[in-house]
Amino acid sequence: MKHLWKILFICTCTVLLGCGLQHPTIIIKTELGDIQVEVYEEKVPITAENFLRYVDSGYFEGGSFYRTVTMDNQPNDEIKIEVIQGGRNRDKEGFEAIEHEITDKTGVLHKDGVISMARSQPGSATSEFFICVGDQPELDFSGKRNPDGQGFAAFGKVVKGMDVVRKIHMQPVEGQRLNPRIKIVNIERTG
Repeated sequence: MKHLWKILFICTCTVLLGCGLQHPTIIIKTELGDIQVEVYEEKVPITAENFLRYVDSGYFEGGSFYRTVTMDNQPNDEIKIEVIQGGRNRDKEGFEAIEHEITDKTGVLHKDGVISMARSQPGSATSEFFICVGDQPELDFSGKRNPDGQGFAAFGKVVKGMDVVRKIHMQPVEGQRLNPRIKIVNIERTG
């Protein structure tokens, strides 16, 4: 019985403190280089599962990064942000939209390198995602970038390849549309 309590204590500490917790990792392979991302399944389960379902199904093969938002290309927006946005191959039909997970519940905030789901209304996210360039608190719950104040569902973080993210961020644009788009060769799990 004494050993059972010890095991239970260690498991509880692991869950509460994240000790030794391994996050699934993915590689976003682009024509400009690779971006490695940790996905926070335990903190943002609905969003993470949805994203990994697209990854495992090969939906991002042939997709692209198609939008970059910089301080210079959002003249009509009072609240400025900096992100790159990409998504699945449009020739492949996607899955149903998912429930919106807000940052004040998940604790995953829009910091430099955080990956998050793009959406129009809460509960409309499917496969489109963005990566933050710098801290973007206005994309969190109660942020002012989106009029509904619900923010976006952040679900992971770049752990390697922010140089590639920044390179994509600075590519030529027409408005906010990358021209040409940056091809996503594929996104796949690495761990």
